[in-house]
Amino acid sequence: MPDTSPVMIADVDATYQPTQNERLRQGIVSALRKFASADLRLEMQRDYETRVQPALLTKNAAPKDWRDVDAAMTSEASYRFYSVMRYNAQEMVWHSVQDPVERGLPQMIEAAERIAATRPTGGSLRLNPDFEVPRYVAGIDVHLIPGSYDWPGNGSHIAQGAVVSHGAAVFYASMPNLRGIGGGVGESIARWLKASRPDFKPRRMLDIATGIGRNLFPYIGIFADVEAHGLDVAAPGLRYGHAIAERDGLTVHFSQQSADRIDYPDGHFDLIVSSFFFHEVPVKTTQQILNECHRLLAPGGIMVHMELPPEKMLDPWDNFRWNWDTANNNEPNYTLYRSQDPAKLCAAAGFDPARAFEMHIPNYETFGAANFAKFVRGEMPAPAHAMGGWYVFGAEKAG
Repeated sequence: MPDTSPVMIADVDATYQPTQNERLRQGIVSALRKFASADLRLEMQRDYETRVQPALLTKNAAPKDWRDVDAAMTSEASYRFYSVMRYNAQEMVWHSVQDPVERGLPQMIEAAERIAATRPTGGSLRLNPDFEVPRYVAGIDVHLIPGSYDWPGNGSHIAQGAVVSHGAAVFYASMPNLRGIGGGVGESIARWLKASRPDFKPRRMLDIATGIGRNLFPYIGIFADVEAHGLDVAAPGLRYGHAIAERDGLTVHFSQQSADRIDYPDGHFDLIVSSFFFHEVPVKTTQQILNECHRLLAPGGIMVHMELPPEKMLDPWDNFRWNWDTANNNEPNYTLYRSQDPAKLCAAAGFDPARAFEMHIPNYETFGAANFAKFVRGEMPAPAHAMGGWYVFGAEKAG
């Protein structure tokens, strides 16, 4: 009788085997998303600048802020077509990877459980079966991901971690300015810190809202001997990230926690980072998280958060187009977060304003090592956020 027992697979990604038709579909979806979010956006902007805005000026109704632009554009065909295409392309991204993830799910769960039991690198996965996932994650399909990050709840599942990981690859595949997104932010920040602060050698670091850890992993290679920790509220991503880290020989300590109530002791970390996070949480929680960062940092420690550029830095049109996600991409805190001043938030958390910063840094992979070195020396500016660069803010804790 043939052996029909499940095959033990050490690599959770080896279970993800899209068919040729599924890969073709993913390629089409990726191209469609690029067309919607980049090409159609530029066409919409051209329509605004050549037709809508001049009409407003003739009526002495020049837009004062993004709300005026929004009011002028909401009923325009260019905006409506852009919105329909972008919304549907966003949904298609996640749908395009669900079938191959589901097909390999039993083996994926088996592989993840095997890795969690053996822990070849000595990393850890600390989950809380009684943890209550915040409503801003559990209550809506964030980014239009079916089931958000935590489906189907705080059980033993790992599927959503794989859906988010492989979906992100489809999401950014046709956007060259964002190449390296699956770790590009972490690599860029780590290399900037290493080059601009050669004496900075963090002993322990924490990545808040780490997801599957993609933007945490680069720090391990760039800062020798750093003890890496990542926290998140969603268990599926943590399970998936832990399996990926152990597979790749990276020692990472994952834990399920909310960033506004972290259980590590005071002064435990020398470096705290996050990527694409603060605009996802309620405004009242933003300050609580920064307060936690100040508490957790050791004297001389640094926090660096990659985020959306704040409203104060952009003109009415750019604020209008960034804030599209608030009503259309299930990110209800997006606009309110961007209306805040990160420098003031850092000061309110206890950081010395003289030690705070906000700036753009280049995406290392697309900018290139030579140009990146010029940027660090002040000889070359960084590209704009999401156009080959990343907006970051943060502060150094006084010694």
